[in-house]
Order: sequence, then structure tokens, then C-alpha cells
Amino acid sequence: MGTPTALEELAAEFAVHRPHLIRAAYRLTGTRADAEDAAQEAWLRLSGLDDAGRAGIRDLRGWLTAVVGRICLDRLRSAAVQREKYVGEWLPEPIVTPIGAPASEDPLEAAVRDDGLRMAAMVVLDRLTPEQRVAFVLHDAFAVPFAEIAGALGCSPAAARQHASRGRRAVEDSDPPARLELAQQQPVLEKFVVALLAGDIRAVTELLHPDVVMIGDSNGRSRTSRRMIVGPDKVARFVLGVLAKYAPGTMENGRPVLVNGDLGLWLPQLPAVDGYLALDERVQTFSVRDGRIAGVYDQVNPEKLTRITRPEQ
Repeated sequence: MGTPTALEELAAEFAVHRPHLIRAAYRLTGTRADAEDAAQEAWLRLSGLDDAGRAGIRDLRGWLTAVVGRICLDRLRSAAVQREKYVGEWLPEPIVTPIGAPASEDPLEAAVRDDGLRMAAMVVLDRLTPEQRVAFVLHDAFAVPFAEIAGALGCSPAAARQHASRGRRAVEDSDPPARLELAQQQPVLEKFVVALLAGDIRAVTELLHPDVVMIGDSNGRSRTSRRMIVGPDKVARFVLGVLAKYAPGTMENGRPVLVNGDLGLWLPQLPAVDGYLALDERVQTFSVRDGRIAGVYDQVNPEKLTRITRPEQ
């Protein structure tokens, strides 16, 4: 074999950083496709530099992370416009891992195990402005200097610092529940499912945190809540009311999975039976605070379920 060319050596070095870039881009955009596209675009920009441009890069990982931030900023701004036509609430694309599955080399499946990109935290990030999200994530999660963040945002370092500060304050004010060990999540989820199967509204309500919220994402293509539901009584009545429209035993077809590293449920598509509604495939994620469910995230948009890893039935 001949000596590797400079471009081949650069490609090998980029490959080392690619998983990190996909993780960063997913944290910024909430979608797998955008994350992978941003990493690929970063490679195209790097490989397109001349020798002098490459020689001027002192920290390749930091440079690539800033480039990904700039690319994701454009995606976030575009998404903000597109969501004006989106039907109902918007949730990040879930990263689903069957429980007990062998460790995957997929960078996002590894990221949600190691970095805690739980759904509750991603939902909070989605409430930030594009500039706040990019500045906050790049600085606080990946230690990118404000001078480089400013270049990605097209503003001064002082303005970049202010964007990050506002993003940080918004995240702190939202106070998403911290990730719990799976052993702490499991009994809460099991009790919740048992209460749902029994149709026991009192038991369901008691398992919900006083500040519980439920968010559904379907883009109008499947059945779920169109608007955020707040409060244990409203969430319990909505969930049990919807469940009553499906055939008895529907929940028993569900399989526990890890969704962004936390326990969740995957429910397969089921046909209509004896006058009951057909069930659309869905992935439900839960966040737990103080031993109760504080967040229910119901992802039913089929476009966001095309690339999930499904458990064996």
C-alpha cells in the first residue's frame, strides 16, 4: 500500500471527531437527519480548505464543533419558520434502544447513554431561540470559546456570551428533572402501566407529579394531544379517555425501551378491532421527579419514527 495522501489523513482524523459532531448537532437540532447532514457538511467545508486554511486550524475538534454550530443555526432558523405550519406540538426525534440490546456503535445511541440527552432536557432546549441554543450548547456542553461562537453566530463575543447566559437562565428556570437510575424509574413506570390497564383514574392521578405535563407530537397525522396538557387530573383523564378508544389489552402489546437513555414504551401499529380504533405506532417517554411522573412525551409522528430501533415482538 502506498503512503496515505494528505486528504486521506485528514479524512481519518475527521472520522475520529465525527461521532462527537453528530452528538453536538443532535443536541442542537433534535433530529437525526440534521445531525448527520451537519457532520457531513462540516467535512465538506474542512476538505474544501486549501493547505494554508488547514494549517491555520489549531484545534480541529473545536473548529469543527463551531462549524457544526453555524450549520445548525441555519437549520434552527429554517425550522422555526417551518413550525409555523406544524400541527400541534413539536418533540425531538427519539433515540430508541431496546433494553438488553448489545452496545451499538451508533453515535447517538452511545450519546444518550453517556451524555444524558434525555427527552425532558431536549424539550427545554427547544424553547430557546436559535442563537441562545447554539451559544449555550456550544459553550456549556462543549466548551467552545465565545470568540468562536461569535463567529458561528455572526455577532460579537459579548453578544454571544449574552445569548448563552439567557439560554442558561431559561434552562435553569425550566428545571428539567435530573436523570434517575433506571432502577428508580422502573417501579414508577410499572405502577403507572398497571393503573392504566386497570382504568383506575385515582391511581393514575396519584402517580403523576403536581406539575406534570403531557406533550404529544403527530403533526396532525396520528392521534395524540394537540396542545400541552398540564396537571395530574387533566393528564390522567386524557390518557384514560384515549386508551378507552382502543381494544382491551392494547397496552399489553407495548414493550419497554430506552428512549434517549430513559425508560419508555414502544407500542406497535395495531388494526381496528370490533369497533375500536386502530392504534398508530408510538414511542412514549417519561420523566420522573420525586417518585412521580413529571413529564409524558408521546411521539406519534411517523416521520420521526422511521429510523428508530424497534424491540423484538
